[in-house]
Amino acid sequence: MEQKSLEIILVSYNSSFWLKKTLNSLYKFFVPNSKYKIIITVVDNASSDDSVSVIEQNFPEIKLIKSDKNLGFSAGNNLALKSSKSDYIMLLNSDTELTEKSKNLDILIDSMEQDSSIGIITPKILLTSEKLDMACHRGEPSPLDCLFYFAKLEKLFPKIKFFTKYHLLHKDLNTIHDIDACTGACMIMKNNVLKEIGYFDERFFMYSEDMDLCRSFREKGYKIVYNPTVEIVHHKYKSGLQSTDKKTKKKISKHFYNSFLIYYDKWYKDKFYYKILRPFLSLIIKLM
Repeated sequence: MEQKSLEIILVSYNSSFWLKKTLNSLYKFFVPNSKYKIIITVVDNASSDDSVSVIEQNFPEIKLIKSDKNLGFSAGNNLALKSSKSDYIMLLNSDTELTEKSKNLDILIDSMEQDSSIGIITPKILLTSEKLDMACHRGEPSPLDCLFYFAKLEKLFPKIKFFTKYHLLHKDLNTIHDIDACTGACMIMKNNVLKEIGYFDERFFMYSEDMDLCRSFREKGYKIVYNPTVEIVHHKYKSGLQSTDKKTKKKISKHFYNSFLIYYDKWYKDKFYYKILRPFLSLIIKLM
């Protein structure tokens, strides 16, 4: 039987230190232990640091795609996705790190091999604080659930399902189960299904593109599965929304909040309440 393949794609922008750390952890904990043929691709989004030289000097076997401008997360990933011929694809952030508990990542791919209804699967993603990165365990972000999330009602009433559908907090986080969406920081998907559905919607420069892709998979009848038996670490908040640079933080925040409006306009415009709620959602996001 021909060996199945997995292409691991990382999009990097000025993340030399974290990128090297991520790749070293991949080679230490996963690549030597996998029964699948592993291909690693890095898309560099016109970094101004030494990211490119780090790859060329330390990881010559890695496929390197160099963009001449910063395309963002969606278009950056699409550069690699559109040319991929692997059976499976794993998207991995350049600020993640694999550990001993990541060695059995094959289990996730095995699940997809055995269940044709699974389109995307995610491991348990932990922050450095050892708390769950809630972005890996999300519900469908309806306008009402977004309002509860932004109003922090989810935090006030973490045990009440009505207020916690955005992150599905009512579910047992220690069991394998279906979710509505996971994070692009680490997701594994079937390449043939991706090609059938289409790639990332490039209107999302960054943020919400992963929710949008998961929604596209679900619209075609495929499941999104959360499997906590495998863990990786996400060194989140090293840039972006938590950046100490005010200009960068403001720019990233704008992408973050506007992405919700793009998502809402795309998936909810045919709902009867769209024209009523759209101005309120827009106002709240502007205030945020």
